[in-house]
Amino acid sequence: MSEGLAQLLDLTGEVALVTGAGQGVGATIARYLAAQGAAVAVNDYRAERAEAVTDEIRGAGGTAIAVQADVTDYAAVGAAVERVTAELGPASILVNNAGNAGANPRAAARGPFWESEPADWEPFLAVNLHGVLACCRAVIPGMLHLGHGRLITVISDAGRVGEAGMEAYSAAKAGAAGLMRALARSLGRHQVTANCVAIGLTDTPTLAGVTGNPELTRKVLSNYLIRRVGRPSDAAAVVTLLASAAGSWITGQTYPVNGGFSVSR
Repeated sequence: MSEGLAQLLDLTGEVALVTGAGQGVGATIARYLAAQGAAVAVNDYRAERAEAVTDEIRGAGGTAIAVQADVTDYAAVGAAVERVTAELGPASILVNNAGNAGANPRAAARGPFWESEPADWEPFLAVNLHGVLACCRAVIPGMLHLGHGRLITVISDAGRVGEAGMEAYSAAKAGAAGLMRALARSLGRHQVTANCVAIGLTDTPTLAGVTGNPELTRKVLSNYLIRRVGRPSDAAAVVTLLASAAGSWITGQTYPVNGGFSVSR
């Protein structure tokens, strides 16, 4: 890597809060940001998962703390951000990665939308939209005090182009993308950017039922121009760019990291 590019991606002195970072895409994002010099607050609703990723980052020479909180709990999010500020300083980077049906998916339903009830929608709305609202609300004052910041939300192509059978999830992710666009307009003059990374089928524990089934994977990948399953590093690389000085003039955008999924349909 050239010295100029290395400087653009250098996150030394920055503090990053990554939600849902105990595994999968979030854990890889936390590792990438730490490798570029950021002090990382690793959030997960399961403390042991956050602690495992934190230990890994520290073992590699990075700076990290584990922060247990359910992003759907507004008070818990506020307390988590207060702890990050006290131990590391105000977060200048927020990665809203926590998603799917959240910590409590018991009411989540994937059946026909017209047979669903509000209780079926709530887990998807709570983590993918309300959680993003709560986390942004909690960190923005610190970013305004710093005079700069990066808000990055990991969404799904379901929220960008829609997905049959995933209506509530698609709506929540689309809502989060709309929030980022609105915040980009509100915060641009304060040097705070707001963007989304929209991912397709990615090899994570949540999707192990698909990626662990070769026949099902082959069928799903027929809709992808690049016929391989996404890797957490694919999303983490784009998030790292948006978090860095290289992304300082990018705001209000949604970047598809999807192997050409939406183009092929």
